[in-house]
Amino acid sequence: MDGKFMKNKNNIYFALAVLIIVILFISSSETYKQQTSVPFLEKYLANKPFENWLSNVSFSYAGQVESVQQVGYFKFVEFFIRKAAHFMTYFLMAGFIFLGLKNRIKKWRYSGFIAIACAAIYASFDEFHQSLTGGRSPLVQDVILDTIGATAGVLLTILIVTLYHRRKTRKN
Repeated sequence: MDGKFMKNKNNIYFALAVLIIVILFISSSETYKQQTSVPFLEKYLANKPFENWLSNVSFSYAGQVESVQQVGYFKFVEFFIRKAAHFMTYFLMAGFIFLGLKNRIKKWRYSGFIAIACAAIYASFDEFHQSLTGGRSPLVQDVILDTIGATAGVLLTILIVTLYHRRKTRKN
């Protein structure tokens, strides 16, 4: 019975990864105008709570300067939200793929490599898909960010699983 439960558990992890892929596909099908959070931010951050701090931040991303002065407060905050979403979705996707594979493949490093590779390949496909959507810009930098998120997700998942197994072994 335990083996059957583990198989089902692995399938749940794969299902969660597929759910993230579906959400990403739908999101990439929307124009920037359809998914912008600027109106929401204007409503709920109307007093610009982080403006003093963010006004001192400026950097280049994909060949464009990103700063409050350059794009405005709300678009700058949205930039961080969008990039955090990139990082976190691929963090979770790769973590779930790893968890789905770790009991099927003996060596965890192979499961980790496959999970990161799948996430990186999908990130590339997702940026291509965005190129077919009006008002969206496919960026190599986003693929890199997504792959970094996937790598962090796998590494943290390996750490948590390792600590869990060590703790379980000590109890026995």
